[in-house]
Amino acid sequence: MLPVVLSATFVQLLNVTIAQIAAPAIQSGLGAGSGAVQLVLAGYTLAYACLLITAARLGERYGYRRLFMLGSAVFAAGSVACAAAPGSGCLIAARLVQGAGSGLVAPQVLSLIRTGVSPDRRPRALALYGATMGVASLAGPLIGGLLVGADLFGLGWRAVFLVTVPVALVSLAGAALLPPTRGTEGQRVDWVGSALATTGFATLILPCALGREAGWPWWTWASFAVAAVSLTCFVRTLRHRQDPLIHPSVLRDGTARRGVLLVFVFNAGVPSFTYLLFLHLQSALGYSALSAALTSAPFAAAAVVGSRAAPALSRLLGAKALTAATLVLAGTSVALAPLIETGPGRRAALPVLAAGGAAFGLFTAAVFTLVLAGVGGAAASSVSGLLPTAQQLGGSIGVTAAGLAYFAPADGANAAFAHAMAYEAAVFVLTALIALRLRRPGPGPERTRREPASGAHGQTA
Repeated sequence: MLPVVLSATFVQLLNVTIAQIAAPAIQSGLGAGSGAVQLVLAGYTLAYACLLITAARLGERYGYRRLFMLGSAVFAAGSVACAAAPGSGCLIAARLVQGAGSGLVAPQVLSLIRTGVSPDRRPRALALYGATMGVASLAGPLIGGLLVGADLFGLGWRAVFLVTVPVALVSLAGAALLPPTRGTEGQRVDWVGSALATTGFATLILPCALGREAGWPWWTWASFAVAAVSLTCFVRTLRHRQDPLIHPSVLRDGTARRGVLLVFVFNAGVPSFTYLLFLHLQSALGYSALSAALTSAPFAAAAVVGSRAAPALSRLLGAKALTAATLVLAGTSVALAPLIETGPGRRAALPVLAAGGAAFGLFTAAVFTLVLAGVGGAAASSVSGLLPTAQQLGGSIGVTAAGLAYFAPADGANAAFAHAMAYEAAVFVLTALIALRLRRPGPGPERTRREPASGAHGQTA
């Protein structure tokens, strides 16, 4: 089962970052404006994040394998459409289809691991899941740079979308190996809650993606206001709706709340860290896409090493492993700013990037294991949709916040990069503090009472 679901996870997260490195080639190849290119990048994340919570409940209602197959087919079709897009409008629409496919698949992966893997093997499976997510997000710029630089068969930027199609088709064919799950009879999908959540996430992500480039016009602030109202209504009415998208016990579960917050804050740092590193190397220092990708290779390679060590370190240290990893990432951000200014410094930065990559791999491979191990009952199913949602929302907000730090008035490009790295260090220190409070709750009587194995809401297949 794991090769099937993890290959799907890999191409989904790969598509978040692979298009970033190809953005200049897309703009010149299609003659698109900067706003259209931003929509190409944001459209995928927008559709992806907006569907996650609803897709988690649809998986419970109709079966995890069925939703996995549907999402994989939609993703593959969207990828082909991206590669064949004749103009920017078609490419934006195809990216929305791609993101919708990923949004349907992502929560099913966690649910399949949680229900289809024995408890003694589940920590290792979750560690592989987290490692796959981490490596995929880092491999995107590297693979994108290689493909754009190589210009295979004269395809140019189109190759970055075609490369995911074979993997998506293999995942779709391998879905027959997934354990069959039947939907929960009599369970309804909360379409009112789905509309509120989708509206809230969409109106939050869209201004984050487009606001800085557009100069923060009035509609961005109106969009933020709509997001605040929609998400507040969604949370405050959970207790009053039958079969809510998120089981109300999640709000009472301290481990679930802190785990979702931890994933959100961490991802407010990591995607923006790699994005700004590539942006600075190419825009300020004149690196080609391929050279920038190779410069970041130690970070990606060391992430694999860190993820391999994650199961043993998380068993030994628990949540302290997450704290240590994020403090190393904070130190990497602080050390990288002065090193990147000169050629010798950039060579000296390679081992620093390797240390940060190992810490990144450790965190991503351990965090889902530690969070889900402490969440039980009906809350566990809801967290399967909440954790990927927190990841995508954190990444979108983090790229915006780090971009504001980078493009703020500064005495040159190197000073701007130092501002951005100061933001990254602050985010990672905050993540370390949150991780200190992540504890694995014991099976006390209160926990058993408030999180029954089954109930009227959120019953799993």
